[in-house]
Amino acid sequence: QAQLVESGGGLVQPGGSLRLSCVASVNILSINPMGWYRQAPGKQRELVATVTRDSTNYADSVKGRFTISRDYAKNTVNLRMNSLKPEDTAVYYCNAKTILGNYWGQGTQVTVSS
Repeated sequence: QAQLVESGGGLVQPGGSLRLSCVASVNILSINPMGWYRQAPGKQRELVATVTRDSTNYADSVKGRFTISRDYAKNTVNLRMNSLKPEDTAVYYCNAKTILGNYWGQGTQVTVSS
């Protein structure tokens, strides 16, 4: 059973930046997507960005502001978030989809507020 551990959330002012990191306890194959989802209060969990060795996928709402990166040797995935907006406020979850299961981290809070 894979465990995903996130770090890097916090409080930031509008227009600021944050970097989220996630490390998996097992090897995640490069063909398997790793990425980030988020859930704001009263809303459904939504995709933010995912990455495999062949493709990168972003939600329209974060294109041009967020950048996802992955270190395949270290089984980590990072999310660099720039130009943050109040509507980016949510709990951010790391995710890895493998043949053995769909794994989630515990979540890290990101709050964008002045």
